[in-house]
Amino acid sequence: MSKVAVLGAGSWGTALAMVLCDNHHNVRLWTHNPDQKKAMELERKNKKYLPNIELPASLAIYDDLSQAIEQVEAIVLVVPTKAIREICQKLNHVLDHKVVIIHGSKGIEPDSHYRISQMIKEELSQNLYDDVVALSGPSHAEEVSVKHPTTLTAASENGELAAFTQDLFINQYFRVYTSKDIIGVELGGALKNIIALGAGISDGLGYGDNAKAALITRGLAEISRLATIKGANPLTFIGLSGVGDLIVTCTSAHSRNWRAGNMLGKGIPLHDILSKMGMIVEGIRTTEAVYQLAKKENIEMPITTGIYDVIYEIRSPKEVVDDLMTRNRTNEVDDISSLLLNRYMD
Repeated sequence: MSKVAVLGAGSWGTALAMVLCDNHHNVRLWTHNPDQKKAMELERKNKKYLPNIELPASLAIYDDLSQAIEQVEAIVLVVPTKAIREICQKLNHVLDHKVVIIHGSKGIEPDSHYRISQMIKEELSQNLYDDVVALSGPSHAEEVSVKHPTTLTAASENGELAAFTQDLFINQYFRVYTSKDIIGVELGGALKNIIALGAGISDGLGYGDNAKAALITRGLAEISRLATIKGANPLTFIGLSGVGDLIVTCTSAHSRNWRAGNMLGKGIPLHDILSKMGMIVEGIRTTEAVYQLAKKENIEMPITTGIYDVIYEIRSPKEVVDDLMTRNRTNEVDDISSLLLNRYMD
């Protein structure tokens, strides 16, 4: 049994805390909101994010960060991308011993274009941890919380920490694989949210399965192109953090990014969408970051560019789709062949 603090009491943080409780660990779930803490303790439910799910009796709820992390062996960060730096800065002031740092967040920071682990390493004091583990893959909190079979990847350059994370979480309904390709796992998890926005837009426009299959497939090529240039293994994207995460996020109404895209496709303004959802839609911010990065690296990413235009340039979704369909002709396999050749010639 390990002592583990899960920082972030949204749907995914709560679901991961429940998995850890099922594995008989000593689990503390931290929220920055005292009202949420009181409600969760009183009702034993997270009514905003997982309203129909009973919380385990063993799950302790905290709103005091220093108390939540006291004597823990591992900290699982499950907060929005924009809150990662702030949380790490706070940990520097209250954490007084070395821990395993695991994150379950998915996003890219605009301007810096950093992945989550890069942000953590820049902010968190190096004497507090050895390396960062990313826990990512095709997973909806709504399904994990009712123990539906789910598979994820624990990725770290430090193989021992990836294995520790695997042991921490794995059970009969929650299977965890390990990987050393944290670049690929993080980028796959972040960039699929952009494609999910596009899948939602396509469905919102009333296009069918043909259009969505094409979007997902070409989206995977787009993700692989950028990630491989940034140092990822292209084979990662035929796994859970690539095609797996794309399928689940692009085809399910559980996906916030799909739902946001679906409303965009129906002509609802973005401000109204975000107000109605009341939750972070990571794909919105990630689209800005990846659009910037593609421009900087001179990488062709037409789907990302199109979705950026819909969100930030207020272009018509139908007009953007028409542009994508009438691009210059090219060869499909040349794209993938060049990625593999470049990877293994280096």
